[in-house]
Amino acid sequence: MAPALGNWYDPEADGYRPPWAGLSLLDLLEQFRKRVVRSCMAIAVGVLVAFTQIDRIVAFIFAPMRRALPPGTKLIYTAPGEAFSLYVNIALIAGTALASPFVLFQVWRLIAPALYTNQKKFAIPFVLMSTGGIVAGWLFSHYIVFPYMIEFFGTFSSANLQFMPKVETAFDLYTKMLLGMAIVFQMPTAVFFLAKMGLVSARFLWSHIKYAILIIFILAAILTPSGDPWNQTVFAAPMVLLYLLSIGIAWVVAPPAARPSA
Repeated sequence: MAPALGNWYDPEADGYRPPWAGLSLLDLLEQFRKRVVRSCMAIAVGVLVAFTQIDRIVAFIFAPMRRALPPGTKLIYTAPGEAFSLYVNIALIAGTALASPFVLFQVWRLIAPALYTNQKKFAIPFVLMSTGGIVAGWLFSHYIVFPYMIEFFGTFSSANLQFMPKVETAFDLYTKMLLGMAIVFQMPTAVFFLAKMGLVSARFLWSHIKYAILIIFILAAILTPSGDPWNQTVFAAPMVLLYLLSIGIAWVVAPPAARPSA
């Protein structure tokens, strides 16, 4: 019995023929170039749209930080072009966020030829789940992770020291936390597709949950600026919930062969 390789099986060729077998290296590079160019054009449009609302976006981004800072503290910039660079970077990130559904669709179009026929129907779930993960990770970082960190660093202010963070340094920390949380919140999306391909199952994820929780709390301890258990729990709880959600997703979407027998 032939392995279930979907549209890879070519009976006329008496074997298994990947969908890219008839393409040359230049053809593959052209497909890659096309997707990159279209993604860059979408991001450029998103940046232009973001610039029309840049003051509101900047105020929104720094609002949780200002609330977390000690009373009377202001953000400062010392280099002449630092504030301008901040505005450009924020517009670029906002524009990328606006264009992310289209960019993710281009990524899907790039990898779709390497997938089985019955897997290509997941283009829409891929775009929606990936975009949702990015948005959820950003909101978690924006309203919880980043303000907690700024508030902790502000506790070191005293009569001899005053906390006046530079906008460039503060925004660099903001973007790092945003990126980290956006990646963490892709866990359900990754498990969804791994389960559909039969690479993981709900039984496998559940049987390794104790190791997953240990790794999650280690990551929370690294990300948390303070060492108290409360802050670590605040950081780790959403990751544990995401892992449990991923187990549920794997149980629902995994092929029957991948599910534990009753």
